[in-house]
Order: sequence, then structure tokens, then C-alpha cells
Amino acid sequence: MNTPDKQRIFSISNPADFNATALQIFQHQAKNCEVYHQFISGLKIDAGKIKAIEQIPFLPIEFFKSRRVLSSHAHAELTFTSSGTTGITTSSHYVTDKTWYEQSFNDAFKLFYGDIKDYTVLALLPSYLEREGSSLIYMVQHLIKESANPDSGFFLYNHDELYHQLKKQQQAQKPTILIGVTFGLLDFMENYQINFPELIIMETGGMKGRRKEMIREELHAVLCGGFGVKAIHSEYGMTELLSQAYSTGDGIFVCPPWMKIMIRDTNDPMSTLANGKTGGINVIDLANINSCSFIATQDLGKMYPNDSFEVLGRFDQSDIRGCNLLIA
Repeated sequence: MNTPDKQRIFSISNPADFNATALQIFQHQAKNCEVYHQFISGLKIDAGKIKAIEQIPFLPIEFFKSRRVLSSHAHAELTFTSSGTTGITTSSHYVTDKTWYEQSFNDAFKLFYGDIKDYTVLALLPSYLEREGSSLIYMVQHLIKESANPDSGFFLYNHDELYHQLKKQQQAQKPTILIGVTFGLLDFMENYQINFPELIIMETGGMKGRRKEMIREELHAVLCGGFGVKAIHSEYGMTELLSQAYSTGDGIFVCPPWMKIMIRDTNDPMSTLANGKTGGINVIDLANINSCSFIATQDLGKMYPNDSFEVLGRFDQSDIRGCNLLIA
């Protein structure tokens, strides 16, 4: 059985096409991903009898901490690692073909925001810049490059430069996105405030142990006040995936067509829950074709009727990592 190519996956336009493609990828990965194959066998599931995506077993995300989760024998071009405090084992995602990741985030950005060349992209991501292996830094570096704008760039702790760059963009009436880790945005606001209603603030979640965690509504209200914007955007992604969902406000996320969220029963991981019910977040990421596309995360959330979803926090005793981890 041939695996779907990029053109097929990134042109998915309806649920039937998604489901058919997902089932094809499942059969490929159930056979070719050793870790996933062992997991399915341990559950005494016959992969050949899986005929609907609701029947697919989702690989617990913890396997990325101890095993090489790969469905390809190709050499890894990139290795992404998750952030973690001292003493915590971090995840590793071995990416055998970086063009899958690049097309995924480029196509998703265009879908949600339009042409990257229309924007100035500013990034305040100190904790990510200070370590190696961040998939977020890789994505933002490419977005900055693709913007072809000399004003786009990263900022570490040089808040004065960032403030003046924001003022410059506001005066030029240039569409601007500021992608920032939560504690970095709050640190900036302690000394600088700006009323820039047209600015898109995209927070990536996480205090990284630098500040006390805040509920999402409180945090977004503070950020809105400090930057003079009406809503805070967010992205939901993680080291183990090659796709992201985006929120344009209120913490409600939408997936690109090649990504899907399902909510599992916390007491019965093989059962899914109806809309509005809180449970564990399962992710189908078809761009993750050379690793595993079916991941059971440690995040809690709920689905809404239009396939949007909300992230409500994490399971108890789960380590804090770098996706959108705000407790709502």
C-alpha cells in the first residue's frame, strides 16, 4: 500500500477525504512504526480490522521520551526536543523529512492569516532561544525569513528595541504579529505599554517556572490591556507533532484540514466523548506521516459542534511542557 503524498494530505478538503487518508496512514504506521506496532499488539488489537478513525488506538505521548517513534528508515534531518525543568526527561521527535513540517506550518499560516509577506513578524521567545531543538524556533525562523521584511526578527531580553520596533510598525500601519512566550510578554509589559489595536499578539503558552501560572481569562485580560488589543491569539502545537491549531481569541482553537482533535474518556482511553464533555485530547496529525500521526496527549480539553476545541489544562502529575498549558 502506497502512503499518501504531500499533495494529497495538504489538499484535504472534506471529512470523508480526511478519514480515508487517516486510515491509510494508520495501516502504514501500524506496520512500519515499531513502537506503535508493539503498542497496538499489546492492546490485542488487529490493525487490519480498523475501519473507522474512532477505532484507531492513540499512542501515549510519553513514548517520545524513551523510544524513537519512526515509521521511516530514513536518516533524521532534524531532532526536536521538548522543554523541561532540570531532572525531567524530555521528548525527542526525529524528523526524517523537514519539508513536511515546513509545508504544514506554511500552509496553516496562510490558511488562518494570509500571505506571510504581508506581515512583520516579531518574536519574543527567550526560553526557546536559549536552548537547542525547539520546533517553535524552527517554525518562527522560517516565518521571519519568508516575510522578507528587514524589520522582522527575534528579541531576547532587549525590550527597549522591541518597544521601538512596535512603535515603528504602528506608525507605518504595517500588519504585525508578535509571537511571544507568556512570561516574556508579561516581563515586557512591566516596563512598556503600548496601545496598538491592530497588533496580533500570539502567545505560545507557558510560564517556564518564571512566573506564577494564571488562568487564561485573567492572562488574556492583562495582555489585552498592556498592548491595547481586543483579543489574544494562540497556537496549539507540541514537539511530537508537525502541525498546529490556532486560536484567534477566547482560547477556542481550530485545526487545519489535515489535523483533527478527538476527546477521549479519561477512564476508558479507547472511547471518545461527545461535544462539550471534558476529557483527554487525542490528536490526528497527518503531516506526521514518518513518525506517528495518532497521539494521545496529556492535555485536557473539550470539543464544540464546529470542530473547534478548547484546552482546559493537563492531567494531574503530568510534567509541564511547552505547548499551550494555561489552566482555563
